[in-house]
Amino acid sequence: QVQLVESGGGLVQPGGSLRLSCAASGNFFSINRMGWYRQAPGKAREMVAVHSDGSTNYFDSVKGRFTISRDNAKNTVTLEMNSLKPEDTAVYYCYASIKRTAWSTMWYNTWGQGTQVTVST
Repeated sequence: QVQLVESGGGLVQPGGSLRLSCAASGNFFSINRMGWYRQAPGKAREMVAVHSDGSTNYFDSVKGRFTISRDNAKNTVTLEMNSLKPEDTAVYYCYASIKRTAWSTMWYNTWGQGTQVTVST
């Protein structure tokens, strides 16, 4: 069974910074896409930043403020969040598309339990 374990998050004032980390553990063969989504109250879950095949994609509103990094050897992904705004307040979820075995043709979407980020005075 594969688990994504998140750390970081919390309460920060506008303009502040936070760092989120996520580590994949358990039995699996490889990870393709890995990154972060978020969901604010009453809103749909949205992609924040995803790393895939050496490239990264960011949600427009976080470009220039957030940076995603990935360590393939450790199966970890980190999100550095700077210049945080109240509209960044949400539950942030780690995401990974995982192949369980070498012979599998399926990639499974896997989610962490979520970590709360609150930007407020």
